Amino acid sequence: MIEQPPADKLDDAPDEDTASDLIGADVIAEHLKTLPSKPGVYRMLGKGGKVLYVGKAKNLKKRVANYTKPERQSVRIQRMVSQTLSMEFVTTHTEVEALLLEANLIKKLAPRYNILLRDDKTFPEILVTAGHDYPRVLKHRGAHKEKGEYFGPFASVWAVNETLTVLQRAFLLRTCSDSVFSNRSRPCLLYQIKRCSGPCVEGNVDQGQYQQLVGEARQFLQGKSQDIQKHLADLMQVASDEMEFEQAAQFRDRIRALTRIQQHQDINPGNVQDADVVALSQKAGLNCVQVFFFRGGRNFGNRAFFPAQAKGEEAEDVLEAFLGQFYAQHIPPREVLLSHSVPHGELVGEALAVRAQRKVKLTHPTRGDRAALVAHALDNAREALARRSAESANQEKIMEEMARLFELDHPPNRIEVYDNSHISGTNAVGAMIVAGPEGFRKNAYRKFNIRGASNTEAGADGYEPGDDYAMMREVLTRRFKRALKESEEQDGVRGEEWPDLLLIDGGRGQLGIALKVLGALEIEGICVAGVAKGPDRNAGRERIFLPGQAPKQLHERDQVLYYIQRLRDEAHRFAIGTHRKRRSMAQSHSKLDDIPTIGAKRKKALLHHFGSAKAVEEAGLVDLNAVDGISTSTAQQIYDWFHPET
Repeated sequence: MIEQPPADKLDDAPDEDTASDLIGADVIAEHLKTLPSKPGVYRMLGKGGKVLYVGKAKNLKKRVANYTKPERQSVRIQRMVSQTLSMEFVTTHTEVEALLLEANLIKKLAPRYNILLRDDKTFPEILVTAGHDYPRVLKHRGAHKEKGEYFGPFASVWAVNETLTVLQRAFLLRTCSDSVFSNRSRPCLLYQIKRCSGPCVEGNVDQGQYQQLVGEARQFLQGKSQDIQKHLADLMQVASDEMEFEQAAQFRDRIRALTRIQQHQDINPGNVQDADVVALSQKAGLNCVQVFFFRGGRNFGNRAFFPAQAKGEEAEDVLEAFLGQFYAQHIPPREVLLSHSVPHGELVGEALAVRAQRKVKLTHPTRGDRAALVAHALDNAREALARRSAESANQEKIMEEMARLFELDHPPNRIEVYDNSHISGTNAVGAMIVAGPEGFRKNAYRKFNIRGASNTEAGADGYEPGDDYAMMREVLTRRFKRALKESEEQDGVRGEEWPDLLLIDGGRGQLGIALKVLGALEIEGICVAGVAKGPDRNAGRERIFLPGQAPKQLHERDQVLYYIQRLRDEAHRFAIGTHRKRRSMAQSHSKLDDIPTIGAKRKKALLHHFGSAKAVEEAGLVDLNAVDGISTSTAQQIYDWFHPET
C-alpha cells in the first residue's frame, strides 16, 4: 500500500528562508542535482505553494530532466514550467505505486495543468444486504459501508430502478427497511400486488424459500438470467400439470418480468461478461470519453465524460490520464476494452489490478464482438462530442453577449449568483451558485447558514429580524472576507475563484447592499448587477439593475435573458433545497439532544415516560428520578439544564 503524504503537506508553500529567485527551468535544474533515479511522483509548485502539476515517473531524474528544455514541450507545459517556483517529490517502491499515488493526488488537488476528469459522482449500484434472515434488495450509492453484495455500477438511476422493478416482480424480495420489517403486523401493498413475498408476516414464506429467492436474484444479477428463466419455465410446467394454475400463473409472471429486461438490451455483448468499454473521440480541441458498463453479460448503460485541460494532447495520453483518475474512484471490472492503445498499458493494467485486488485485462480489440462494442462506444463518443461542440459554440456566443450587456472587458469566466431562502426569518440560508463557459460548476456551489439576520436576532444597521437586505449583507461579507484572506496567502494574487460578474436576486436595494459590502472591503474590478422579477413576477419581464444606470429590460425571447433566467432559477432551486434541508433537520431536533449527558437510550426512556420533550422540560426533580435508567445525579443534571437559575 502507498502512504499518501499528509494533507497539510500537499499545498505547503516553499520555506521563505530557502526559496530562491530562480524560476522555471532553472528551478527544475537545481532539483536535478539531488534527485534519485527511482520511481516516484513529482509536484510543480507555483505562487503560494499552489500545485500546478502532478506527474509520475519510472525514473524521477530522467523524467524531470525533460522539463529543463521546455522548448521541446507543448505550449501548456511551457506555460507550466515558466510558473514553477519549487518542486516536491515522493519516491515509491514501484512505478505502479507511483501511478496510483499520481491519480490520488490529481483527484485531491485538481492541479491547473493536469488533464482533469471533472466528475466526482459515484455510480448507483444494487445492494443485496447481509446479516439478516430475510435480506433486502435496494439502490445504493457511495462507499461500501453496509454488509452485503454490491452489483453494478449502473450508468443511471433509471437503469437501477428498472432492474429493481424486475427483481421485485421476478424474485419477490423485500425492499423495506429493517425497522419497518420488524414492526409489520400484516403485509404491505407490495405483497398485495405480487411484488414481495411478504416475509414480514409469519406464514407467507419460510426462511428457506426466501433464501432460495435471494440466491436466484444473485444469479440474475451475475448474468445467469437464462438459466433462471429455464428453471422457472420447468416449475411452471410442473404446476400446470398438477392443476395448480394459480401457482403456474405466478411463475409465468416472473418469467415475463425476466423477459422484459432482456428485451431492453440495445447491444448483445456476446461472450463479454464483466467489462467496461472506454472510447475516446477528439475534435477541435475537445475530448469526449464514452464509458459503457457491461455486467453479467448485460448492458448497464453508458456515461459521457469531457476531460478538461486536454487541448492539443494526443488521444492515447488523454485516455491514459482518464483511466488513472476514473478508476481511482471506481473499482475496475475484470476487463477494460479501449478504443486506443495507451502508452503504458501494461503499467496501467497492473495499477488497476492493485485497485481491484484481482487481475484486470486491458485490451484494444480490432476484430470480433469486442471490437464491435468499442466501435459502438466510439460512435456514441463522436455524437456526444458533436452535441457538446454545438452547445459550446452557443455558450461562447452567450458569454460574449453577457460581456456586452454588463460592459465587461472580456466574456465572464466565472459568474456568481446569490439568493436567500427562509420562512419569516426562520432557518434562513444564503446560496451561491457558480457558472462559466462550460456551464454550471456545481462543485463550487456554497451555502451559508445565516447567523445574524434570523428571526431570533436583529440584523445589523437597524434592519428588522429576517430582513433580506441584512441576510445578503452577511452572505456577501463572509464570502469576500474569505476570498481576501485566500488572496493574501497568495501574495495578493486573485485566483480563478474570484468572479468576473455578481448577479444578485433582487432590485436596486439588493444591488446597493452588494456595492456597500464590496466598498467596505475595498474590492474593485467586479461587475455587480441585480436581477428583479417583472411585474406580477412574470418570467420574461425581468429588469436588470446596474450601478448608476436606468434599469435594462431585454426582449422576452432574447437568448441572454433565457440564460439569466436559468442562472436565477438555479440559484433559487439551490437556496430552496438548502432551506428545506435545514428546516427538516430543525423539525427533527429535540431539546433533549442538547443535553450533554443524554444519549439515545436515556432520551428514549424519557420520551416513553413523559411523552414529549416539552413534558420533560416541565418535569420536576422527583418525576425525573422516577424514570427507569435515570440515576439521581442524571436527573439533577437534566433538571439543572432546563432550570439554570435554580
